[in-house]
Amino acid sequence: MTATAPLRFASTDDSEELARAELYGLLSRLWLAPPDAEMLQQFAVAVTQAPEPGAHLEEPWMQLVGALRATTVEAAAAEHEALFHGVGKPEVFAYGSFYLTGFLNEKPLAALRTDLMDLGLTRDPLRAETEDHVSYVFEVMRYLIAGDDAAVCNLERQRRFFRAHLQPWVEDLCTTTAAHPRADTWRAVAAFTRSFVQIEAQAFDMLET
Repeated sequence: MTATAPLRFASTDDSEELARAELYGLLSRLWLAPPDAEMLQQFAVAVTQAPEPGAHLEEPWMQLVGALRATTVEAAAAEHEALFHGVGKPEVFAYGSFYLTGFLNEKPLAALRTDLMDLGLTRDPLRAETEDHVSYVFEVMRYLIAGDDAAVCNLERQRRFFRAHLQPWVEDLCTTTAAHPRADTWRAVAAFTRSFVQIEAQAFDMLET
């Protein structure tokens, strides 16, 4: 799985499921790496209306669009480096194991790898990040929504993966990122991520009632 597929904003003719998949893909890209010139150009002309219905997303989407319009390739790269890389350990960890156990490469990563094997997915050997990186789990959700294999890509698989490997920790990542004094663009990314994850959680709650 990779997070480098071209970004495409959903049109009004696209289904709600396509919009969901594209939002997961967008968030996967933004958490993995700073936006390049092409992405910033897309946001320069992007509509400010939220790409998925619901007032809960409107304000954070406008903030995200505004933040990406206000930054530059160089500024975004410097911010991403300061937050998620840097010298020694990063200021902000983007891995599920860290938020669930306080350490990297712990039992949550092993459990995730087991579930990925069950889904028929393997790690891209060209990626340095382990599978519990937020970008990876978002990309898996994108696949489970938009993939062609109905035995794997269905709502129940989405619900189970979301509940086990995303919901328990992603909001903590967003809180940590937003609170960092160097966060600017990624404060908006974190706010939109939190709102989107909350809507997804509510939708999965409705499946269980």
